[in-house]
Amino acid sequence: MVFSSLLFLFAFLPVFLTVYYITPVRWRNITALAGSYFFYAWGAPQFVFILLASSIIDYILSRFIYRTEKKKIPLAISLVLNICLLGVFKYANFFVGEFNNILNTFGFDGAHWTYIALPIGISFFTFQKISYMVDVYRGTTKPARNVFDFLLYVALFPQLIAGPIVRYHDIAAQLKKRKHSLEKVFEGVYRFCIGLGKKVLIANVVGEVADNIFALGNPDMTISFAWVGIVAYALQIYFDFAGYSDMAIGLGKMMGFDFLENFNCPYVSQSITEFWRRWHISLSRFMREYLYIPLGGNRVSKNRTYVNAWIIFLISGLWHGAAWTFVVWGVYHGLFISLDKMFWSKLSKKIPKIINILVTFFFILIGWVFFRSETFVQAGYYLQSMFGFVSDATDVLWVDVIGNRGWMVFILGLLFSFIPGFAIYDRIVEKLKSRDQSLMRILLKASIAGIILALSILSLANASFNPFIYFRF
Repeated sequence: MVFSSLLFLFAFLPVFLTVYYITPVRWRNITALAGSYFFYAWGAPQFVFILLASSIIDYILSRFIYRTEKKKIPLAISLVLNICLLGVFKYANFFVGEFNNILNTFGFDGAHWTYIALPIGISFFTFQKISYMVDVYRGTTKPARNVFDFLLYVALFPQLIAGPIVRYHDIAAQLKKRKHSLEKVFEGVYRFCIGLGKKVLIANVVGEVADNIFALGNPDMTISFAWVGIVAYALQIYFDFAGYSDMAIGLGKMMGFDFLENFNCPYVSQSITEFWRRWHISLSRFMREYLYIPLGGNRVSKNRTYVNAWIIFLISGLWHGAAWTFVVWGVYHGLFISLDKMFWSKLSKKIPKIINILVTFFFILIGWVFFRSETFVQAGYYLQSMFGFVSDATDVLWVDVIGNRGWMVFILGLLFSFIPGFAIYDRIVEKLKSRDQSLMRILLKASIAGIILALSILSLANASFNPFIYFRF
């Protein structure tokens, strides 16, 4: 079950919210917990025990960390268990496959291996639990007051599947007491509808365009097709993931929770460093606080700083997927982070803003080629096509690959991605975020939400293409 499904919109969500709000305030955490586990069990019933058992173990270990002087032992046990859990389910298939390839190269039979299914959301809830354990160890947060609060923190369904990665101390007070109001529910519904529109009306359409183009082979993959395809994928992954984050934040508000933002107009970044301050903010924050700073951060020598950046982005690449293309994508971004630190951050100040944005977007697109490609061969071929090293003769028509609707949404996606680079955007956002609850403002936001919701439902009812990219991460 995904947020952008008719089942969720017309069955799970209205039933859950009805039960949630008729439940007395003191018992709403239990209702939220039951609803969250039901949500997870619907899509992955075989993995509910893993989520529950690992969470209970971490809760017990966190109490030991808090009460004992030998804090490193329970912390180490927790870290090993969580990393092993992630390693087995997410990376075992990959490493066994690579090992078998090596054996086959030398004429040996590969090891027998039964494919292990990937639990939905494991990358996200594992990182949440790790952040919690480290924060308890550091003394920056106290352990959850009871096991039910901790289970809810880990399994809260708006952010369980694809984030944002929520730190415990950001919502600890909200688990005890949070504000429920019609105003907050309204803001949550509005934010949810905005996210749903990003996902269904933009990401799904440009995603189909990207899939059609990536499926082309020689000689059909022309320069123009290649560039349109990778831009379409850039729009897809942004509006897909940002849309999900918007929906998660909106659902949280409907339940009284306030989650931190996860995206901030990343494609108007003037450097790769700035891009990572705006893209998947919760992951960047996790990497900085729990890996980069412990490795020494900027407090060490310049060379060591560059190495630390590479390590962080190597891990970030692996976190996104068990494939060498993800590793290359991570190392690629680590390289540009290092270049920013070396000289680009100073040089870019002398270059017009629009040029910086376009140059940064260009290099982001190159990185997305590796992220989207299944193999190095596919990535290499696609890059060759982008730069004219492949035959440019084709009988394939644009209308067969993209279509009129695809072109329209493609252009709208570009506009919505880059408009935040203009000053007028800030004024519009400030107006919409204003605390002035005038009738006109309420009606405007209600109208926007209603139109987007209606169009999204119509699109879902008539379309079969509705993937969530970050499901596999």
